Amino acid sequence: MSGPRVVIADDQAFVRIGFRMILNSGGVEVVGEAADGAEAVSVVRSVRPDVVLMDIRMPGMDGLEACRRIVSSEGDCRVLMLTTFDLDRYVYEALAAGASGFLLKDVTPEHLIAAVRLVETGDALLAPSITRRLVERFASGVSAPAVHRDLAVLTPREREVLTLVGSGRSNSEIASHLTLSEATVKTHVARIFAKLELRDRAQAVVLAYETGLVTPGA
Repeated sequence: MSGPRVVIADDQAFVRIGFRMILNSGGVEVVGEAADGAEAVSVVRSVRPDVVLMDIRMPGMDGLEACRRIVSSEGDCRVLMLTTFDLDRYVYEALAAGASGFLLKDVTPEHLIAAVRLVETGDALLAPSITRRLVERFASGVSAPAVHRDLAVLTPREREVLTLVGSGRSNSEIASHLTLSEATVKTHVARIFAKLELRDRAQAVVLAYETGLVTPGA
């Protein structure tokens, strides 16, 4: 096996078995499983995986609370939320809880494997249909906010890059838009994360909306 070590947390055994088979077939090692949020927190503390596939709706402690606890105690572990419910409020709650990605359970095997590998690198991942509504519906609730003072530590170029990250642009798209090399964009993104103490792009997206840096239609 090579690549990230993964824990699967889902209350349905057949879902865990299916995801394990898919990930193993793609060379991703599954090092633990959990049937509820509390068990997920315990397993993660024990095996210290790189990525957790976390169902949102589970009995007892749900996936959102488990995500909060894992992110706060296991700083290097990334959480990728999985659900059958394509609901906007879960998207923002998951990202605010510290999740690095959000996928529907009908994701293709290839996409699932790619998603796990992607979030391990510190990138963020959202299903395109969800991202679109996150932008429009969450941002629409913010009316003429002032830019947060924390953004004052950024250079004008870094703020420009953060705005594009918050709009859902990839590094290659940002490079093309600003006529920069992709390596230069990666450097800007790394500096933004360091200055604002961000874990990954998911947190950057949330910050961009909460500070008013990104607005609907921008």
